[in-house]
Amino acid sequence: MAERMVGKQAPRFEMEAVLPNKEFGKVSLEENMKNDKWTVLFFYPMDFTFVCPTEIVAMSDSYELFQDLDAEIIGVSTDTIHTHLAWINTDREKNGLGQLKYPLAADTNHTVSRDYGVLIEEQGVALRGLFIINPEGELQYSVVNDLNVGRSVDETLRVLQALQTGGLCPANWKPGQATL
Repeated sequence: MAERMVGKQAPRFEMEAVLPNKEFGKVSLEENMKNDKWTVLFFYPMDFTFVCPTEIVAMSDSYELFQDLDAEIIGVSTDTIHTHLAWINTDREKNGLGQLKYPLAADTNHTVSRDYGVLIEEQGVALRGLFIINPEGELQYSVVNDLNVGRSVDETLRVLQALQTGGLCPANWKPGQATL
């Protein structure tokens, strides 16, 4: 039986990553917490696939909207930083990513994917998991779906804004509307 994670402290992590400047570095939840930032952590199955670049590029194209909400985005797969960099260096017109505005992390030992409950052990890849973590390190939102369905950046932004209101947000709540 899976253990509940929402409302608890998120599993801490530090991973190697390709940074927006295309250099190799590290990303960590602790760093975002130290900088009083929300973390939007999303897992995707594999580099050089078909649905994944649509999500990764859409998140990058909306990066400034997340920044305006004091949130940092981290994309994660079980591929290596070298594969990530090769994909980033591939033009979008050729199923690549092109320039990204946030880091892509490499969970090559599968520890973080396992900690967040998204690892498909038999395949060594992650399901599409998205987690929103507040600046105190508490996991506030979790959604996980199968490999074939991409996620909505607009819905991620809406949920992040709803969480940041600190109020009760009814069904179909949109930013600017009253809370309960």
